Amino acid sequence: MDKLVFDTARIKDIPELVRLRIAYMIDDYGSVSDADRRAMEEQLPGYFERKLGRELVAFVARDGEHLVATVYLLIIEKPANPAFLNGLEGEVLNVFTEKEYRGRGISTRLLNEMIAYAKEKQLCRIDLKATDEGYKLYKKLGFVEITQKYVNMRLKL
Repeated sequence: MDKLVFDTARIKDIPELVRLRIAYMIDDYGSVSDADRRAMEEQLPGYFERKLGRELVAFVARDGEHLVATVYLLIIEKPANPAFLNGLEGEVLNVFTEKEYRGRGISTRLLNEMIAYAKEKQLCRIDLKATDEGYKLYKKLGFVEITQKYVNMRLKL
């Protein structure tokens, strides 16, 4: 195993980003159907080509040419309100480390780098949805549970 290198993903990393996104989905959902895997393999490369380094910053850990961990920061600009006066907020996605690399503080380091980047870019806040596994880590890094007068709702199309 080479020494891990921490940086942000580039266009050449798209195949690895696709692989790790699908691995994350399998880890999160327990499995992914062949049809869903094919659909993701078709959609994700174009998404990454359009968004990577712009609205999506992928913080990664590399072991050689192989990506072993990711933290995505999706940068969202909305009309300003008192909660985000410049309209900029972030959403954390795809916090994932391959099983054989877990327990080494890799996600903690990537999240800290992501937080520093968000501060540098003057995002007003960073939101995430915590799993039971990640909850303690996010709390340790300063994330707090939010209560709001609004109820999250969704219309699936």
